[in-house]
Amino acid sequence: MKMKKPSLLLASMLAFASTGIAHAGEADIVDVKATQSSDGSWRFDVAVLHADAGWDHYADKWAVFAPDGTMLGERVLAHPHDNEQPFTRSQSGIVIPNDIKQVIVRAHDSVHEWGGKEMIIEVNGG
Repeated sequence: MKMKKPSLLLASMLAFASTGIAHAGEADIVDVKATQSSDGSWRFDVAVLHADAGWDHYADKWAVFAPDGTMLGERVLAHPHDNEQPFTRSQSGIVIPNDIKQVIVRAHDSVHEWGGKEMIIEVNGG
């Protein structure tokens, strides 16, 4: 039986997958849940996806920003998550002024800094 050669697309995908850890790229936000507490502050449960490659290149924090770029709160990530992808971490007590109807959640990594996929979240009845 004659075997077919793999397609160029498949070969490219395999090559990318095998080098993905060495070239971790930017950290992406893949899910966000925002919940307002009884005191008016917010809790954010944020899922981050990043091909962490040990201490040399890992997702090291995420943050919530107002539309004008002001940081409203952040969660520092204390260690790489090489074997837990995507991973979710939470932060409570984030104060969002009532006039802000949308916030932007961004991830940061130790090499590329801010970048990757971000999410816009409706808040305060937005």
